[in-house]
Amino acid sequence: MANTIISPNRYVQGRGELKNLPEHAKKLGKKLFVIISASGLKRVRDLLEKSFENTGMELVFEEFQGECCETEIKRLGSRFQENKCDLVVGVGGGKIHDSAKAAAYYQGAPVVIIPTIASTDAPCSALSVIYSETGVFERYLFLNSNPDLVLVDTDIIAAAPSRLLVSGMGDALATWYEMESCAGSGHEMSNTAVALCRICRELILENGMLARLAAENHIVIPALERVIEAN
Repeated sequence: MANTIISPNRYVQGRGELKNLPEHAKKLGKKLFVIISASGLKRVRDLLEKSFENTGMELVFEEFQGECCETEIKRLGSRFQENKCDLVVGVGGGKIHDSAKAAAYYQGAPVVIIPTIASTDAPCSALSVIYSETGVFERYLFLNSNPDLVLVDTDIIAAAPSRLLVSGMGDALATWYEMESCAGSGHEMSNTAVALCRICRELILENGMLARLAAENHIVIPALERVIEAN
């Protein structure tokens, strides 16, 4: 059995990185279809528009309707085509990420994921969880690849409620025990995957408390940076 490692083509993390989106995304597309919530748009629209001035690139903002379902994915695809965009960008939480990845998949377009919280592994995965319009799980959509770019602005993550960071720590810690369970049942595990699971577990156990305190006070410190990456 072959051992396989898959990951985003590029992962960028740091304070204030959102303003550098044009530089990071310029090789992927010129007209960005930005899927974002109404509240998220209020927070970042001015920063994004200023960042894209005089770049020769364009932004098209599309408000997310709240559920990663077939209807919403098709609607987003139609809006992407109508605006003649060439790059999908998902800004927000897990359902926006999954909707952006699914829309990009069906449009044959690259996708950039910009998380505003560090609570799940949705930003980096090659998977979208599809629900009904009323929020009932329906199926998994397995994608051909992981996102082309994951851009994490740690100032934005630090501004989110600390409970979401703690949720992400729990989700990331579970990965270690999932890996142990798979290995114990006879599945071949890549040495790299095992090492990554171990490192993430160690980073969270060593830095989790300080990271939570930093998130509660909405400040960025090295411990928070390490936990965000591990999450």
